[in-house]
Amino acid sequence: MGVHVGGKVSGAHMNSAVSFAVCVFGHLHWKMLPLYISGQLLGSFVGADAIHHYCGGNLTVSGPKATAGIFATYPASYISLQAGFLDQVLGTAMLLLCIMALMDQRNQPAQLDGEPMAMAALVVLIGVSMGSNSGYAINPTRDLVLFTAAAGWGLDVFP
Repeated sequence: MGVHVGGKVSGAHMNSAVSFAVCVFGHLHWKMLPLYISGQLLGSFVGADAIHHYCGGNLTVSGPKATAGIFATYPASYISLQAGFLDQVLGTAMLLLCIMALMDQRNQPAQLDGEPMAMAALVVLIGVSMGSNSGYAINPTRDLVLFTAAAGWGLDVFP
């Protein structure tokens, strides 16, 4: 829905990796990148009150009311930290490749009215195929392990 709502206004930049890639390919001025990333980070913090209400102020990384996973992803118990990192790099690379292909006029771009659905399908397909390993992160702005450590979750955020 974000692509549908903001696509024609701002390009619907909701992912810092996508914003960076669009700058690299010359479709966005570099001076706009800090503004976009700041907005993306701000969006990551919007739910803070709901988090404290849900967990009663007990900020935990694991367990039935764990909340650290809202701001960062952690590898599943059956994969290593390195495999989880590689999973996220590959997922983000796949996201960027497919977004660029969907927008490239020399390729077979998504129909103008079909771009939001194509983007949604892309995120769902990446999540379904790779999400069980480390979640759906595929967005560096969303993975805020350092924030969770500083905001009260402590060093438990570093598995």
